[in-house]
Amino acid sequence: MLKDVTSPWGVLLLIVLMGDVRRFSELRRMVGGVSEKMLSQTLKRLEAHGLVHRKSYETVPPHVEYSLTPLGRIVGERVEALADCIDTILPDILDARRSPPSPKHAYPDLASTDDPVTRL
Repeated sequence: MLKDVTSPWGVLLLIVLMGDVRRFSELRRMVGGVSEKMLSQTLKRLEAHGLVHRKSYETVPPHVEYSLTPLGRIVGERVEALADCIDTILPDILDARRSPPSPKHAYPDLASTDDPVTRL
């Protein structure tokens, strides 16, 4: 389940569905770059985990809506919070990537101990 929730398309779908009930074509537009096949597979996986509800209407052409279940809303809130956190600290992350600290100075309070468990 974690793999499906944390996949790039899973994350985006959970966040998009936090807002409202969406049709397949809306989701495809909102989650730019996803193929129809990948969108369908991801929605099916999230539905199988009980995170997404699929409602099909007997109309021509077919009308299908997707929304988050109560469980999906809980997971979606956490995923959205994580995405917001990363977005907020992204400049710091990028700075750290350009000039990574030496292991000796990364955690000064832990660098002096000889206990390998404490250093983790």
